[in-house]
Amino acid sequence: MKLIHLSDLHIGKRVDEISMLEDQAYILTQILRIVDEEKADAVLIAGDVYDKSVPSAEAVTLLDDFLCRLSKRRLSVFIISGNHDSPERLAFGGRLFESSGIHISPVYNGKVDALTLSDEHGAVNFYLLPFVKPAHVRRYFPDAEIESYTDAVGVAIEHMGIDREKRNVLLTHQFVTGAATCDSEEISVGGSDNVDASVFADFDYVALGHIHGPQNIGSSRVRYCGTPLKYSFSEVGHYKSVTVVEMEGKGELNLRTVPLIPRHDMRELRGTFAQLTDRAYYSTIVADDYLRIILTDEEDVPEAVGRLRTIYPNLIRLVYDNTRTRTTQIIGSAEDVKRKSPLELFEELYEAQNNRPMSDEQRTFVQGLIESIREGRA
Repeated sequence: MKLIHLSDLHIGKRVDEISMLEDQAYILTQILRIVDEEKADAVLIAGDVYDKSVPSAEAVTLLDDFLCRLSKRRLSVFIISGNHDSPERLAFGGRLFESSGIHISPVYNGKVDALTLSDEHGAVNFYLLPFVKPAHVRRYFPDAEIESYTDAVGVAIEHMGIDREKRNVLLTHQFVTGAATCDSEEISVGGSDNVDASVFADFDYVALGHIHGPQNIGSSRVRYCGTPLKYSFSEVGHYKSVTVVEMEGKGELNLRTVPLIPRHDMRELRGTFAQLTDRAYYSTIVADDYLRIILTDEEDVPEAVGRLRTIYPNLIRLVYDNTRTRTTQIIGSAEDVKRKSPLELFEELYEAQNNRPMSDEQRTFVQGLIESIREGRA
């Protein structure tokens, strides 16, 4: 059985106020070509289908078009909601879509039934577990000991009634311990949303979503396929692809990737204004790529953005890296904030206002409050 693993489409995404919809339409068409070339039996979409819980009309239209085109391939499509999605909105009409082979995870209600496909080796059971927090699972299993995300996912899996003799595939959208992250992902305080990979022991393949860089966790059996496009400049070094999963008999698994070529790549350029506007230099650059330019001039260049955009029309962000910015720590300040946890940011605010650091007792209280808010208990 051949599966195409996708995740984190983030349809409707904007990067520094630049709409990615045209780029997303382009890459989704490319994905359809890959589905055809591979003669896939099923497509797995592991969450964060939309970028916002209330997507724009244009984003909904693009997903509708993609799913309609997939349904014409006469294959099965399995979709779960991620932390960016509204599970209620994504699941709307799901029972009607099933007749077209489109299977969307319902809002988590404590029950995850297997959806079964068959090939010459027998049955393959697919389990669709959307993004869940401990509070979501605790609601349906109040007697279970659920303190962490690992506990929550473990309890949810425990109640799936998995037949270990058959081949089993899980779609889920969580941060699995050990995954390499980047700035465009939402990760909780101190890794409190980590899920240990040991909870996936009963599955032959775990199609993960949430992390934007493609990677295996421990083995090829547990994998993030990554986003189909670059969604932040922290992803400049990523090589985007779709993951092709080939399952033979029980325990026989082969993975490979098929590269995705974007309409506009995303990259960083660094140098002085004179260097970057020198024809011998910019003639070697793909001018319409999305760019973050780092100017190293010691003095600000008048109207630098407008002048650079005559050469690089898709300049998204301009920053300076020089003696002044390094001294005042201006360079990359927005990225520094994104990398800090809410607790670290609160500690900095507290110290700035009170001229002393937080005590251990205060830190523990704030940590607990943040977690309660994240789980919807505050």
